[in-house]
Amino acid sequence: MTTRWQTLPSCGYRVHVATTNVSLPGELKEFADEQASGGRYGSASEYVRELIRRDQDRARLRGALLAGAASPVAVRADDAYFDRLRRRLSSEAARPDAARPETAEASGR
Repeated sequence: MTTRWQTLPSCGYRVHVATTNVSLPGELKEFADEQASGGRYGSASEYVRELIRRDQDRARLRGALLAGAASPVAVRADDAYFDRLRRRLSSEAARPDAARPETAEASGR
């Protein structure tokens, strides 16, 4: 693996990148090249980086969901919970204007 500085075409940031060669069957290389030539990505490498970032995001989300599923229930989200939530939101929306922060636009200033 080698490293070098590169300006990313999508954002113009100059970043230090590691270079890794990836062998792809012809069909996958053609697909990656098509994605790049479609205009959304500056190169096939940029397309592959985006796929890796999405997979990282997916893995983080999966971890968060599994952690949440393993944690104890803090509040039971049943019909009564949502009824209380709706009542609270309705009462907050019905407050007089004096109770809300005034903006210059709303006051006509």
